[in-house]
Amino acid sequence: LRAPIISSIDKARLMQYDPVKRQLGVVFDRTPFLRKLFYRLLDLLLLRAWHIHRELRAWARDKRQRELAIYDAGAGFGQYTYWLSGLSRKWSITAIDVKDEQVADCNRFFQRIGRPQVRFEVGDVTKFQRPDTFELVVCVDVMEHILEDEAALRCYSTSLKLGGMLIISTPSDQGGSDVHEEGEGSFIEEHVRDGYNIDDIRAKCLRNGFSKVEARYSYGAPGKISWRLSMKWPLLMLNTSRLFFVVLPVYYLLAYPIAFVLNMADVRMQHPTGTGLIVKAWK
Repeated sequence: LRAPIISSIDKARLMQYDPVKRQLGVVFDRTPFLRKLFYRLLDLLLLRAWHIHRELRAWARDKRQRELAIYDAGAGFGQYTYWLSGLSRKWSITAIDVKDEQVADCNRFFQRIGRPQVRFEVGDVTKFQRPDTFELVVCVDVMEHILEDEAALRCYSTSLKLGGMLIISTPSDQGGSDVHEEGEGSFIEEHVRDGYNIDDIRAKCLRNGFSKVEARYSYGAPGKISWRLSMKWPLLMLNTSRLFFVVLPVYYLLAYPIAFVLNMADVRMQHPTGTGLIVKAWK
C-alpha cells in the first residue's frame, strides 16, 4: 500500500467523514421515526445502496420464507441491516462494527421498533468468525478502511455456510475515492486504500476460501456525476461549516431530481469502467 505525500492543497480537499457521521447520528437518533427517515435518505442518496439492493433482491427472491442467518460486516449506521430485516422476519441478522456508541445506538433502535431478530455487536471484521453459520455476508464501504483485507476475507469465508454468498461494495482503482492521478490521496481521509483493481480483488477472494467470484463496475459515467451532485459537494460544504445543514434541503430540492435520474441509469447499465466495484463471491 503506497503512502501518498499529502500537500496542504490535498489536506484542504480531504473529507473527514467521521465528524459528519457523528453530527448526523446526533440529529437522527432522537426518535425511531427520524432514524427510519435517515435510513431512507441514505438509500436514496447513496448510489451504492441502489446497486446493493438490486443484487440482494435477486438473492432473496426464493429465500424470504426460510430461516437463515445473515452477517452485516462493518454495519455502520445499520441501514443495510434495517433494509434486510424488513424483507423477512425469519432472518436472524448479526451486525458487527468497531464503534461502541454506534452499536449501542443501533441495538436500542432495533429493540424499540420490535425487531428482536437483529443483534449488533462490537467487533473487528478481520477477527470475527462464526464458522459455517451465515448464508449471506454483506460488506459495504468496509474494505477500503482496513489494511488487513485478506484477513477479513478469510473470516467471511470461514463464517459462511457452503454455497453462501459474500457481497462487497468498494471503490475501484479507476478513480475510486475521487483519486484520478498517481500520488493523489483519497477524498475520504479515513480510507487506507484508494480502490481495488477488479482482477486483484477477484484473486484475493479466490485465495481466501471462495470458489466463485463475479465482479463488475458501478459508478460509471452517470454515477460519477450523481456522486458529485448528491454526495461530494454537500459533504465538502458540511466539512467546511455545520451551518450548511440549514441550506442542504434547498440544495437537494434542486440537485436530487437530476441525481435520481442518473442513479437509475447507472444501475441499469453495464459499465466498461467505473469508480466503484460490486463483488459477489461464493463459498
